[in-house]
Amino acid sequence: MDTGEIITLKTPITERDHVTGGAHAPVTLLEYGNFECVDCGIAYPILKHIRKELGDDLRFVFRNFPSTRSNPNALRAAEAAEAGAAQGRFWEMHDELFEHQNGLDDSHLKHYAGLAHLDVSRFEQDMEQHSFLKQIEADYQSSLFVEHITGTPTFYINNLRYTGNIEVESILQVIKDADKEGKISSLKEHSRFRDLISRFKLKDR
Repeated sequence: MDTGEIITLKTPITERDHVTGGAHAPVTLLEYGNFECVDCGIAYPILKHIRKELGDDLRFVFRNFPSTRSNPNALRAAEAAEAGAAQGRFWEMHDELFEHQNGLDDSHLKHYAGLAHLDVSRFEQDMEQHSFLKQIEADYQSSLFVEHITGTPTFYINNLRYTGNIEVESILQVIKDADKEGKISSLKEHSRFRDLISRFKLKDR
């Protein structure tokens, strides 16, 4: 629900972030996500379709927030995603992890690395050595104490925390309103988006 409170992103987007879409897009959608989070899994196909439809008019950023309190495999999944990023294939691993949320143990993670066309030997070495664990944990602590992230998914649209209902129509409307350049002028009326809204309804958190 919308609390009316305006919360801004305090940690700027840098080259360390995982970014896809147009570098000069009028709207940036940033997600703090957890690969084992059920709500993130529900959001995943909707966000993927939105990204596909908007193309270079939307920049999408994903930041790991692997809370293990109720998601015991979240941290290992985040490590797997970073191991994919080290080989230039973060988004391929991102998709595999969200599409196989029910199997995030190490044996399955190795299989997804193969599906994402990684060097599996290098992937296994990075996972065994926890090559990216310290950075993930540091980013997690920063998210807690700087951004005050408490759950996933948490979204920012053009550096403003999205506090409305986590449902596709609401998110699309805010994306449209955030486009000061008017590039996404007929977003809500677009037939493909109407189809998207009817097919994919996010549950309220």
